[in-house]
Amino acid sequence: MSFFRRVSRAHPSHPDSASLLMRIHALEAALAERSAVASSISSRRGFAIAVATVIFMVGLFIGSYTRPFMQTTVDRVITLGRDRAVSHSDAVNAAYQKGDYETALRLLRPVAEQGDAHAQLAIGEIYYHGRGVTHDDAEAMKWFLRAGEQGDASAQFHLGEMHAQGESVPKDYVEAAKWYRLAAEQGYGRAQYNLGLAYTKGQGVSQDNVRAYMWFNLAAGSFALSDSKNRNAAITNRDLVATKMTVAEIAEAQKLAREWKSQK
Repeated sequence: MSFFRRVSRAHPSHPDSASLLMRIHALEAALAERSAVASSISSRRGFAIAVATVIFMVGLFIGSYTRPFMQTTVDRVITLGRDRAVSHSDAVNAAYQKGDYETALRLLRPVAEQGDAHAQLAIGEIYYHGRGVTHDDAEAMKWFLRAGEQGDASAQFHLGEMHAQGESVPKDYVEAAKWYRLAAEQGYGRAQYNLGLAYTKGQGVSQDNVRAYMWFNLAAGSFALSDSKNRNAAITNRDLVATKMTVAEIAEAQKLAREWKSQK
Protein backbone atom coordinates (compact mmCIF):
# COMPACT_ATOMS: atom_id res chain seq x y z
CA MET A 1 0.00 0.00 0.00
CA SER A 2 1.36 3.39 -0.94
CA PHE A 3 2.30 6.03 1.62
CA PHE A 4 -0.49 8.42 0.66
CA ARG A 5 -3.16 5.75 0.96
CA ARG A 6 -1.82 4.85 4.41
CA VAL A 7 -2.03 8.49 5.41
CA SER A 8 -5.63 8.77 4.18
CA ARG A 9 -6.65 5.77 6.28
CA ALA A 10 -4.90 7.18 9.31
CA HIS A 11 -7.28 10.17 9.37
CA PRO A 12 -10.81 8.72 8.96
CA SER A 13 -12.37 11.52 11.03
CA HIS A 14 -11.32 14.37 8.72
CA PRO A 15 -14.40 16.62 8.08
CA ASP A 16 -14.22 16.23 4.33
CA SER A 17 -12.61 12.83 3.99
CA ALA A 18 -14.03 12.00 0.57
CA SER A 19 -12.66 15.20 -0.92
CA LEU A 20 -9.41 14.72 0.99
CA LEU A 21 -8.97 11.18 -0.33
CA MET A 22 -9.42 12.41 -3.89
CA ARG A 23 -6.82 15.13 -3.30
CA ILE A 24 -4.37 12.66 -1.72
CA HIS A 25 -4.69 10.43 -4.77
CA ALA A 26 -4.05 13.45 -6.98
CA LEU A 27 -0.97 14.32 -4.94
CA GLU A 28 0.26 10.76 -5.15
CA ALA A 29 -0.04 10.91 -8.93
CA ALA A 30 1.77 14.25 -8.95
CA LEU A 31 4.63 12.77 -6.93
CA ALA A 32 4.92 9.81 -9.27
CA GLU A 33 5.03 12.14 -12.26
CA ARG A 34 7.73 14.32 -10.68
CA SER A 35 9.69 11.20 -9.77
CA ALA A 36 9.76 10.14 -13.42
CA VAL A 37 10.85 13.58 -14.56
CA ALA A 38 13.53 13.72 -11.90
CA SER A 39 15.26 10.63 -13.25
CA SER A 40 16.28 12.60 -16.33
CA ILE A 41 17.46 15.68 -14.45
CA SER A 42 20.97 15.83 -13.04
CA SER A 43 20.13 18.43 -10.40
CA ARG A 44 18.73 17.06 -7.14
CA ARG A 45 17.19 20.33 -6.15
CA GLY A 46 14.29 20.22 -8.65
CA PHE A 47 13.18 16.79 -7.48
CA ALA A 48 13.56 17.76 -3.84
CA ILE A 49 11.29 20.76 -4.35
CA ALA A 50 8.66 18.53 -5.96
CA VAL A 51 8.79 16.02 -3.09
CA ALA A 52 8.71 18.81 -0.53
CA THR A 53 5.69 20.30 -2.27
CA VAL A 54 3.73 17.06 -2.10
CA ILE A 55 4.74 16.53 1.54
CA PHE A 56 3.59 20.03 2.37
CA MET A 57 0.26 19.56 0.59
CA VAL A 58 -0.53 16.34 2.46
CA GLY A 59 0.21 18.10 5.76
CA LEU A 60 -1.86 21.10 4.71
CA PHE A 61 -5.02 19.21 3.85
CA ILE A 62 -4.81 16.80 6.76
CA GLY A 63 -4.03 19.72 9.04
CA SER A 64 -1.10 17.97 10.72
CA TYR A 65 2.21 19.77 11.23
CA THR A 66 3.36 17.87 14.29
CA ARG A 67 6.84 16.42 14.63
CA PRO A 68 5.69 12.75 14.58
CA PHE A 69 3.73 13.20 11.35
CA MET A 70 6.46 15.04 9.51
CA GLN A 71 9.14 12.63 10.68
CA THR A 72 7.00 9.71 9.53
CA THR A 73 6.60 11.45 6.19
CA VAL A 74 10.36 11.76 5.73
CA ASP A 75 10.91 8.16 6.85
CA ARG A 76 8.42 6.86 4.31
CA VAL A 77 9.87 8.99 1.55
CA ILE A 78 13.15 7.18 2.28
CA THR A 79 11.45 3.77 2.13
CA LEU A 80 9.95 4.76 -1.22
CA GLY A 81 13.47 5.11 -2.54
CA ARG A 82 13.57 8.91 -2.69
CA ASP A 83 16.98 9.09 -1.01
CA ARG A 84 18.17 11.92 -3.23
CA ALA A 85 15.55 14.24 -1.74
CA VAL A 86 16.15 13.36 1.92
CA SER A 87 18.47 16.25 2.75
CA HIS A 88 16.07 18.79 1.31
CA SER A 89 13.06 17.08 2.90
CA ASP A 90 14.84 17.20 6.24
CA ALA A 91 15.29 20.94 5.77
CA VAL A 92 11.58 21.32 5.04
CA ASN A 93 10.74 19.17 8.05
CA ALA A 94 12.92 21.35 10.27
CA ALA A 95 11.26 24.49 8.92
CA TYR A 96 7.80 23.15 9.75
CA GLN A 97 8.85 22.24 13.27
CA LYS A 98 10.11 25.79 13.78
CA GLY A 99 7.00 27.31 12.19
CA ASP A 100 9.12 28.62 9.35
CA TYR A 101 6.44 28.94 6.70
CA GLU A 102 8.62 31.33 4.74
CA THR A 103 10.67 28.31 3.70
CA ALA A 104 7.49 26.45 2.76
CA LEU A 105 6.40 29.38 0.64
CA ARG A 106 9.82 29.57 -1.00
CA LEU A 107 9.54 25.90 -2.01
CA LEU A 108 5.93 26.15 -3.11
CA ARG A 109 6.05 29.40 -5.05
CA PRO A 110 8.13 28.28 -8.09
CA VAL A 111 5.92 25.21 -8.50
CA ALA A 112 2.78 27.34 -8.20
CA GLU A 113 4.15 29.85 -10.69
CA GLN A 114 4.60 27.00 -13.17
CA GLY A 115 0.87 26.32 -12.94
CA ASP A 116 0.54 23.57 -10.33
CA ALA A 117 -3.00 23.98 -8.93
CA HIS A 118 -2.23 22.09 -5.71
CA ALA A 119 0.65 24.40 -4.89
CA GLN A 120 -1.47 27.43 -5.79
CA LEU A 121 -4.21 26.25 -3.43
CA ALA A 122 -1.65 25.67 -0.68
CA ILE A 123 -0.29 29.20 -0.96
CA GLY A 124 -3.84 30.55 -0.95
CA GLU A 125 -4.55 28.63 2.25
CA ILE A 126 -1.40 30.00 3.88
CA TYR A 127 -2.40 33.60 3.23
CA TYR A 128 -6.11 33.04 3.93
CA HIS A 129 -5.44 31.55 7.37
CA GLY A 130 -2.34 33.65 8.11
CA ARG A 131 -0.11 30.62 8.67
CA GLY A 132 3.28 32.10 9.41
CA VAL A 133 2.47 35.18 7.33
CA THR A 134 0.24 38.20 7.73
CA HIS A 135 -3.35 37.34 6.88
CA ASP A 136 -3.89 38.66 3.36
CA ASP A 137 -7.25 38.08 1.66
CA ALA A 138 -6.16 39.75 -1.57
CA GLU A 139 -3.12 37.47 -1.91
CA ALA A 140 -5.20 34.44 -0.96
CA MET A 141 -7.81 35.40 -3.57
CA LYS A 142 -5.12 35.66 -6.24
CA TRP A 143 -3.89 32.11 -5.66
CA PHE A 144 -7.36 30.63 -5.16
CA LEU A 145 -8.38 32.17 -8.46
CA ARG A 146 -5.43 30.59 -10.28
CA ALA A 147 -6.25 27.17 -8.82
CA GLY A 148 -10.00 27.62 -9.23
CA GLU A 149 -9.67 28.48 -12.90
CA GLN A 150 -7.90 25.14 -13.33
CA GLY A 151 -10.86 23.35 -11.79
CA ASP A 152 -9.69 22.85 -8.21
CA ALA A 153 -12.92 22.38 -6.19
CA SER A 154 -11.44 23.50 -2.85
CA ALA A 155 -10.20 26.73 -4.39
CA GLN A 156 -13.56 27.28 -6.07
CA PHE A 157 -15.32 26.84 -2.74
CA HIS A 158 -12.99 29.39 -1.12
CA LEU A 159 -13.70 31.82 -3.95
CA GLY A 160 -17.42 31.39 -3.37
CA GLU A 161 -17.03 32.10 0.35
CA MET A 162 -14.84 35.15 -0.21
CA HIS A 163 -17.32 36.68 -2.67
CA ALA A 164 -20.25 35.89 -0.37
CA GLN A 165 -18.49 37.49 2.61
CA GLY A 166 -16.93 40.37 0.70
CA GLU A 167 -13.38 39.38 1.58
CA SER A 168 -10.92 41.43 -0.52
CA VAL A 169 -13.70 42.02 -3.06
CA PRO A 170 -17.15 43.66 -2.91
CA LYS A 171 -19.82 41.28 -1.65
CA ASP A 172 -21.28 39.57 -4.71
CA TYR A 173 -23.75 36.70 -4.25
CA VAL A 174 -24.00 36.05 -7.99
CA GLU A 175 -20.26 35.50 -8.24
CA ALA A 176 -20.34 33.44 -5.05
CA ALA A 177 -23.05 31.17 -6.46
CA LYS A 178 -21.06 30.74 -9.66
CA TRP A 179 -18.02 29.42 -7.80
CA TYR A 180 -20.11 27.32 -5.40
CA ARG A 181 -21.78 25.68 -8.39
CA LEU A 182 -18.47 24.81 -10.06
CA ALA A 183 -17.28 23.10 -6.87
CA ALA A 184 -20.68 21.54 -6.15
CA GLU A 185 -20.80 19.96 -9.60
CA GLN A 186 -17.59 18.15 -8.66
CA GLY A 187 -19.23 16.68 -5.56
CA TYR A 188 -17.70 19.09 -3.04
CA GLY A 189 -20.05 18.79 -0.05
CA ARG A 190 -19.55 22.21 1.52
CA ALA A 191 -20.18 23.92 -1.82
CA GLN A 192 -23.32 21.83 -2.36
CA TYR A 193 -24.53 22.85 1.09
CA ASN A 194 -23.84 26.55 0.47
CA LEU A 195 -25.53 26.37 -2.92
CA GLY A 196 -28.56 24.91 -1.15
CA LEU A 197 -28.54 27.90 1.19
CA ALA A 198 -28.27 30.25 -1.77
CA TYR A 199 -31.38 28.75 -3.37
CA THR A 200 -33.22 28.83 -0.04
CA LYS A 201 -32.53 32.54 0.43
CA GLY A 202 -32.46 33.57 -3.22
CA GLN A 203 -28.91 34.92 -2.90
CA GLY A 204 -27.19 35.10 -6.28
CA VAL A 205 -29.81 32.77 -7.77
CA SER A 206 -33.60 32.78 -8.05
CA GLN A 207 -35.24 31.45 -4.90
CA ASP A 208 -36.08 27.82 -5.63
CA ASN A 209 -37.06 25.29 -2.97
CA VAL A 210 -36.74 22.38 -5.39
CA ARG A 211 -33.11 23.23 -6.17
CA ALA A 212 -32.41 23.97 -2.51
CA TYR A 213 -33.75 20.55 -1.49
CA MET A 214 -31.75 18.89 -4.26
CA TRP A 215 -28.43 20.42 -3.20
CA PHE A 216 -29.00 19.83 0.51
CA ASN A 217 -29.83 16.22 -0.29
CA LEU A 218 -26.66 15.82 -2.36
CA ALA A 219 -24.57 17.53 0.33
CA ALA A 220 -25.85 15.13 2.98
CA GLY A 221 -24.58 12.25 0.87
CA SER A 222 -21.25 13.93 0.10
CA PHE A 223 -20.17 14.48 3.70
CA ALA A 224 -18.31 11.62 5.34
CA LEU A 225 -20.28 9.45 7.77
CA SER A 226 -17.91 10.60 10.50
CA ASP A 227 -18.78 14.23 9.75
CA SER A 228 -22.10 14.08 11.57
CA LYS A 229 -22.21 17.84 12.18
CA ASN A 230 -22.25 18.81 8.51
CA ARG A 231 -24.37 15.83 7.46
CA ASN A 232 -26.98 16.64 10.07
CA ALA A 233 -26.97 20.33 9.07
CA ALA A 234 -27.64 19.38 5.45
CA ILE A 235 -30.41 16.96 6.43
CA THR A 236 -32.00 19.48 8.80
CA ASN A 237 -32.04 22.21 6.17
CA ARG A 238 -33.36 19.81 3.54
CA ASP A 239 -36.21 18.79 5.84
CA LEU A 240 -36.98 22.43 6.70
CA VAL A 241 -37.25 23.29 3.01
CA ALA A 242 -39.47 20.24 2.53
CA THR A 243 -42.07 21.71 4.92
CA LYS A 244 -42.59 24.50 2.36
CA MET A 245 -42.92 22.14 -0.61
CA THR A 246 -45.68 20.05 -2.11
CA VAL A 247 -45.35 16.30 -2.47
CA ALA A 248 -44.83 16.76 -6.20
CA GLU A 249 -42.05 19.29 -5.65
CA ILE A 250 -40.24 16.97 -3.23
CA ALA A 251 -40.50 14.15 -5.77
CA GLU A 252 -39.08 16.44 -8.45
CA ALA A 253 -36.15 17.46 -6.21
CA GLN A 254 -35.37 13.84 -5.41
CA LYS A 255 -35.52 12.99 -9.11
CA LEU A 256 -33.08 15.80 -9.92
CA ALA A 257 -30.69 14.54 -7.24
CA ARG A 258 -30.83 10.98 -8.61
CA GLU A 259 -30.20 12.22 -12.15
CA TRP A 260 -27.24 14.29 -10.98
CA LYS A 261 -25.72 11.26 -9.27
CA SER A 262 -26.27 9.07 -12.31
CA GLN A 263 -24.27 11.47 -14.45
CA LYS A 264 -21.23 11.28 -12.16
